[in-house]
Amino acid sequence: MESRFDDTQSTNEVPRNLRDDSMNCRGDSKVGTKWAVLVAGSFGYENYRHQADVCHAYQILKRGGLKDENIIVFMYDDIAYNKENPRPGTIINQPDGSDVYKGVPKDYVGYAVNVLNFYAVLLGDKTGLTGGSGKVVDSGPEDYIFIYYTDHGSPGVLGMPTNPQIYADDLIAVLKRKHASNSYKSLVFYLEACDSGSIFEGLLPENINIYATTASNAAEDSFATYCPAGNGPSKYTTCLGDLYSVSWMEDSDQQNLCSETLKNQYMVVRERTSDGRTYKVGSHVMQYGDLQLRNEVLSLYFGSNPDYVDNSTFINDNPLPLISTSVNQRDADLLHFWHKFKMSPEGNERRLEAQKQFLDVLSHRLHIDNSIELILRLLSGYEKGLEMLNSVRPTGQPLVDDWDCLKSMVRLHRPSS
Repeated sequence: MESRFDDTQSTNEVPRNLRDDSMNCRGDSKVGTKWAVLVAGSFGYENYRHQADVCHAYQILKRGGLKDENIIVFMYDDIAYNKENPRPGTIINQPDGSDVYKGVPKDYVGYAVNVLNFYAVLLGDKTGLTGGSGKVVDSGPEDYIFIYYTDHGSPGVLGMPTNPQIYADDLIAVLKRKHASNSYKSLVFYLEACDSGSIFEGLLPENINIYATTASNAAEDSFATYCPAGNGPSKYTTCLGDLYSVSWMEDSDQQNLCSETLKNQYMVVRERTSDGRTYKVGSHVMQYGDLQLRNEVLSLYFGSNPDYVDNSTFINDNPLPLISTSVNQRDADLLHFWHKFKMSPEGNERRLEAQKQFLDVLSHRLHIDNSIELILRLLSGYEKGLEMLNSVRPTGQPLVDDWDCLKSMVRLHRPSS
């Protein structure tokens, strides 16, 4: 397995075999079917941004020509009509943005947003579904698959609204099974979460035609953006998007997807997510798996941007503006509860609710931090335990040896859903 933080300069030239000037990029019969699986793994208005990210992604794919039957959406669907939403029935993913909720298929909502359904959808296994629309990735050997997941994460783990969670070893096993079934030509995975690099680091093979990028490396947080008291609209108490996610989507909104490659977009997103590679805010965008796939054009997965009618070469002469006001993903819920508290009248029930929610989150964090520190001290002694708490595996190695042990610990410390 290879992961690489590529410092080379972007190339504007797209390989000729991927830039057939005679093809209609919006509906070329020479390529297989395009499939997409979009997953928002959270619930609650404080996590507004994850469902907003997924809805925006859907609009890009729909505009690109993908059919609803080939776009499968997982989202809890408790945001658009939430009592906290200042624009009921509408979801936006950027300040003054358009409604991205309109038309989004509600394939798997509520408790149907779960790990077993996610894996069954990826494997095309209708018998493994419980609830939902019944749509699965019924792909063939010439098809292209795009997976986009956005939520919270921790080393080796991705969140879901219900237990169990997504664990890196299980997800990689499912991807290997999908490859063994000879049911795709290539697969691209965009992953937004804290510690998201740990899902692929040392685990994703290079030889199964999968290319993945992540919002962060294996041991750092990712960032939310368009947040209250920052760069978000004044009426919203919650962040509207995630920095990595809005970067790839806003790039897709304005570029010619017929000629922009995965590598082009990776480099644009890396620049923006790192605040111009200063890392004053932001995180390290990473890439894993089959890096040869980076030379493929985005239209193979996203369809084309109809604003472009030709196949001109990608030239990044209109880079995305940097976003220097962003918030650590782990603090975004606290920011929401704090602003909800400040914007509510004294003695108001909403104010008291926000105060309790704020304190509950702080209390739970303190409990987790103290528990982990105590376990390490009991196992390894006072000094060694603190040293282990801050240690990180070398690049290229998985963060976890014993997955059963990790899963047991997560179950013990995660509140029941």
